[in-house]
Amino acid sequence: MHIHPLDLGIVIVYLLGVTALGLRFRRQQKDVRDYFLGGKNAPWWALAFSIVATETSTLTIIGTPALAYGGNLTFLQLVFGYIVGRVLIAIILLPGYFRGDYLTAYALVEKRFGTRMRSIAAMTFLVTRALAEGVRISAIALVVSVALGTSERLAVVIVIALTIFYTFEGGMKAVIWTDVAQFLLYLSGSLVTLFLLLRRIPGGWNEVTQVAAAAGNKLQFLDFSRNLATKYTFWSGVIGGAFLTMATHGTDQTIVQRLLAARNEKDSRKALLSSGFIVLFQFTVFLLVGVLLYVFAQHTPLLAPGESTDRILPLFLVREMPTGLAGLLLAAILAVAMSNASGSLNSLAASSVMDFAALRGHTRDPEKFVKLSRRMTLGWGAVLIFLGLVRWGPVLEAGLTIVSFTSGCLLGLFLLGTFDGRSNSNGSLIGMIVGLAAVLLVARFTSVAFTWYWMIGSCVTFAAGVVASRVLPERAGAI
Repeated sequence: MHIHPLDLGIVIVYLLGVTALGLRFRRQQKDVRDYFLGGKNAPWWALAFSIVATETSTLTIIGTPALAYGGNLTFLQLVFGYIVGRVLIAIILLPGYFRGDYLTAYALVEKRFGTRMRSIAAMTFLVTRALAEGVRISAIALVVSVALGTSERLAVVIVIALTIFYTFEGGMKAVIWTDVAQFLLYLSGSLVTLFLLLRRIPGGWNEVTQVAAAAGNKLQFLDFSRNLATKYTFWSGVIGGAFLTMATHGTDQTIVQRLLAARNEKDSRKALLSSGFIVLFQFTVFLLVGVLLYVFAQHTPLLAPGESTDRILPLFLVREMPTGLAGLLLAAILAVAMSNASGSLNSLAASSVMDFAALRGHTRDPEKFVKLSRRMTLGWGAVLIFLGLVRWGPVLEAGLTIVSFTSGCLLGLFLLGTFDGRSNSNGSLIGMIVGLAAVLLVARFTSVAFTWYWMIGSCVTFAAGVVASRVLPERAGAI
């Protein structure tokens, strides 16, 4: 089903407008500090919005309502853990990042464990982030193909090509300020969708509560079950979500790059902590949209039998939204996609250029180094387009599961360097290998939910690293 020409025009104007906004920052890229950290002069509130926009992808804004549509609000428990994890990062990891002049998270690993472990940590990030971003980019096709009637391949190429263009030209400063604009657009669009749905449901909120109760209490958001196979419980949410966030926001270059772009540690802490409460608010909105879509669909069916629930929100926007508003909200979903992809492109390029000795020593000319960084952005853009064309299954949980396999091991590496002064390079490498093996074995041979994988990976990596460092001793400093 195609959208109205006016809505199509709004989407096109948005795509061109945000690209033009990003291009405004091209002349401000004098060296890699400007290109990768935006000159370290962004205000903390802009970084907070950028952090939220970066961790919020198209698969989040589509997949989260789909989870509530097919289930209830218990995913919100994971977000409680997101806040706990941010507090722990501010206490444990953030001070270390501001004790030196770092451009990437993995420079801290080199200080503690040497060049080899920096490259291994960076490679772990690059592979994990590229695969996870491929899942997120594939979700773009769900929106654009529904809205414009294009093929999924063409949808991916159009949107990501524009994102590559402004990220290539404007660097991190373009990423941050387009993130701010895109965050405000998609959150406003989500709130409009929520209130419009509530108005369209006969009987309003009373009807929502009645239908939700009859469907097995779709408004339930707390589950104190101790079953490790249940994905979203209070315990897996708070504990697993805390480890998840410590891994994704404390050791993943995509978010750490924004923390490093702050003017000082105080601003970085304010951006990180405030982003947690913004995320709690936005996920509450996303999940409520899913519940309201379920109630609305009882009166006006949207999905065909067997059709993926991930299509429920795009279908509602195209079929039920007033002309003009539908285009604005579709642009909001595209804003999420472009925001997330631009941040990943810049961080993938930063890690590729700065975390591998061969590239770091490639040239000392600042202008040539920026050109190298831009070429790396183009290279990763091509990789992400390719991965975005792969079929990944249910998009939200697919993305989270891919990240869970390795990012917990990275967190274990950082915790090992922070808390164990006797740990060394050999021990840390063995710890990461054992940690990854443990997560893969748990995933393959048990029914333990993926929400526990981050804790398992980090704890096993830490414990194995401690033991291996004592069996294979070598001199090591401390972070």
